[in-house]
Amino acid sequence: MFATTLAERAELRPLEPWQAQEFLEHIERAREYAGPWVPFTATVTDLESARNVLQSHADRQAADTGRFCGIWLDGTLVGGVFFRIFDTSVGGCEVGVWLEPSAAGRGLVNKASKVLIDWAVDERGMHRVEWLVSSLNDRSKAAAERLGFVKDGVLRESFPWQGIRHDMEVWSVLAPEWRALRDGAVPGAPVR
Repeated sequence: MFATTLAERAELRPLEPWQAQEFLEHIERAREYAGPWVPFTATVTDLESARNVLQSHADRQAADTGRFCGIWLDGTLVGGVFFRIFDTSVGGCEVGVWLEPSAAGRGLVNKASKVLIDWAVDERGMHRVEWLVSSLNDRSKAAAERLGFVKDGVLRESFPWQGIRHDMEVWSVLAPEWRALRDGAVPGAPVR
């Protein structure tokens, strides 16, 4: 997967270990906004930890168990999308997203997520794409819904984060539903 234009002045491309300094600077800008929801925003605190996170994702990409892409706006890293889980043996994956405040409200998460999901479904044969989100994270739940994901259920108090046991909502879209939404066969709603 190479660079993809998302919108005027916005680009999606792989985020790799050699970009650790840029990633660290971005995390510093994103920490307060994304920190309540995105664990690596708390663990990336210096150049070494930034490099370690990016190397871990590079290793997962090399093993075909994940992807980690950044979103650049006007040449500045402002967020990203990734596959936290990517399992071709069962045809399932989980997409995750994050942004810094300057990039919010521009539709970049939506556009970048579509690129990754299209790739997973069309190129890699994924059947089920999941979106896990804290029940407290209204922005992320709205993003999942805008993309056409359907709420499957809630894993009660399943994720301890920052002193709180979060209920995690499981949202999903199946490959036939994704194709129908993308192709306009079912305007605004997944096929059920």
